[in-house]
Amino acid sequence: MHDVVDGPRVLVIGLDPYRVPGPWDPAPVAEGIAAGMARFADAGVGAESCLVGLDGSDDIEDVVTRAVTSRPWEVVVIGGGVRNDLDLFERVLNLVHRAAPTAAIAFNSTPDGTFDAAARWLSR
Repeated sequence: MHDVVDGPRVLVIGLDPYRVPGPWDPAPVAEGIAAGMARFADAGVGAESCLVGLDGSDDIEDVVTRAVTSRPWEVVVIGGGVRNDLDLFERVLNLVHRAAPTAAIAFNSTPDGTFDAAARWLSR
């Protein structure tokens, strides 16, 4: 395990699986998210997550804007759950583009592949 230096460099934006309506089991997705975030710590790369709900409990644009503007980010990863809703994806992508114009934008294919998505763009 490496020490994380220079604070968080990667922001991961995704859906909180426990706040996505529907008859489904959110636990496997939550476990995948946790595994993906753990890989950042293992590699000594600082990362934070910004998980939003689709249950109406979040002002998604406000939550994402606060996260994106909280510090400079080297990479912002936008998760697959966000990309499954074209309207939400466009809103999030444009918020990131406007608020963090120097950050690389990456996309994961699975929750546990988030580190790999960011690593493609990290300058180490």
